[in-house]
Amino acid sequence: MTREAPPVAELPDSVVKNLLETSTTSELRPGYEGANIGTIIGFKHVNYLIEQGIIEHFRAAGAPVGRLYDEHGLGFDLLELDTRLQTALLVDDIAAVEVVPHTPSDSTEFVFKVQIRVVRDDAEKKAVTSTARAVLRRDDRVTDPDPIPEELGRFVTDHIGNQVAESFDAAPAVGHATAQELSTDRGVSDDPVIARLTEGRNAFGWKWRMPYFYCHFFERVQMSGYLRQMEEVVDRFLAARGLSIKPMLDERNWIPAVTRSHVRILDETVMEEELYTVYTVESIFKDLLYTSTMDCYVLREGRLLHTATGTITHAYGVVENGREGRLVNFDDRVLRALEGSRTGTE
Repeated sequence: MTREAPPVAELPDSVVKNLLETSTTSELRPGYEGANIGTIIGFKHVNYLIEQGIIEHFRAAGAPVGRLYDEHGLGFDLLELDTRLQTALLVDDIAAVEVVPHTPSDSTEFVFKVQIRVVRDDAEKKAVTSTARAVLRRDDRVTDPDPIPEELGRFVTDHIGNQVAESFDAAPAVGHATAQELSTDRGVSDDPVIARLTEGRNAFGWKWRMPYFYCHFFERVQMSGYLRQMEEVVDRFLAARGLSIKPMLDERNWIPAVTRSHVRILDETVMEEELYTVYTVESIFKDLLYTSTMDCYVLREGRLLHTATGTITHAYGVVENGREGRLVNFDDRVLRALEGSRTGTE
């Protein structure tokens, strides 16, 4: 596979000033794939809009993320998204995504405050707020990279998270099983690593081999991959607790709704590694909202490395007439399931 090389031109010094001091607003459309509840866009695709808005911010600043990689060997990586959903986004919305730089002078990560606004009843309304963090990850596959402005160098790293992630010895839980043996066991309850990670907690564990389509820059799991992981572990948790989404929808017209999501990448997960994902219910608020954590680990040389963490807050909604939505209170069955009953019944 060959392609014509783009014209080479050094990044001007103004790029850093634009990235760190100039706000941008992009008008974007949500992806149709994200319209999971009628025409309402799910939390994953809301976060995709935030990511796209930040990528547009880099383009406007004179540092397109494709050029950063092709010419300078720097991969743009979102490290963190902390997002609150205040008004539902709809599939036909034109979302005004405002990106405001908020990077401290001594930070080695880009920090942005992001708002998404939509039009409702002929007036603009704030629908989403988020705080995002990003870095530029050096990739040695790009040979002879062009230089970058010196001030941009503080945001460049050779490895994501080597000063952040914790690891701990998995041997007591693994026993005599080898890493290869563990990788062939896709079970939940009888997996020794999952058993250790969920012991004594109101938690559910899941192990899955990370596919290439969750990765970018050849092999590294990207932010969207962790968002997809968060979405799926919720689905699996609810099914394990007797609250499978399809029966709840058929019987009650109840559907999960997200009010806040937060994901932070702590270290790098590599393509085809087994990712151990633990979903733990932490709190239930007024029979209306529940907040859970997601923690992701990989097993390397007998040790578990904590590669991502996050939280997600859910409610249950009813969408009447296919359009009008409202939240509903949890009943005893749902509360028992969330509090730890595996079946949702006594």
